[in-house]
Amino acid sequence: MRHKGVDKETTKKKVIEAAGRKFRKHGYAGIGIDALAKAAGVTSGAIYGHFGSKAGAFDSALAAGLDEVLAALPEFQAKGENWLSDFCDYYLGQEHQGDLECGCAMASLTPEVIKFDSPQKQLFETKMQRIADQLAIGLQGDDALARAWTVLASLIGALNLLRACDSAALKQTLATQFKAQILLLAKQGEA
Repeated sequence: MRHKGVDKETTKKKVIEAAGRKFRKHGYAGIGIDALAKAAGVTSGAIYGHFGSKAGAFDSALAAGLDEVLAALPEFQAKGENWLSDFCDYYLGQEHQGDLECGCAMASLTPEVIKFDSPQKQLFETKMQRIADQLAIGLQGDDALARAWTVLASLIGALNLLRACDSAALKQTLATQFKAQILLLAKQGEA
């Protein structure tokens, strides 16, 4: 029986958002269906009803998280010539470093996808290819796509290294160095 005023799509969206936050913070193995349901304010049965399994909820959360990156990149690129510098400032910034639950799915969920078999890896690969294609649109030169992949790998690795460090001073120094190197990488191959 459906609760008054709550439709299936609203419930599904709440679960995807909660699952995304919890999988990013705790990892796939670190959270169960009951905790996901509690975070979404639904029953465990609602999760099974919408996604069939915890893995199904993970797939939806992964797809939604990577879609957030796909939506954000054109917004940064529309800012003009220095868009990648602005994106690096956001991506490697203190706020993003400290926000595991709402931070980027690329950095938080990549280590989780590694542990899965083909369906999750195929989903990840498809979404990441679209992200790399979008990032390449903002780069110049014949090898823009190869550099886009390198920029993505550098950002993901850099953010995870920053999150693992304790010293605020070291984090700031590293973020500045990482950004400079990423911007150099992005410019290589431009005419």
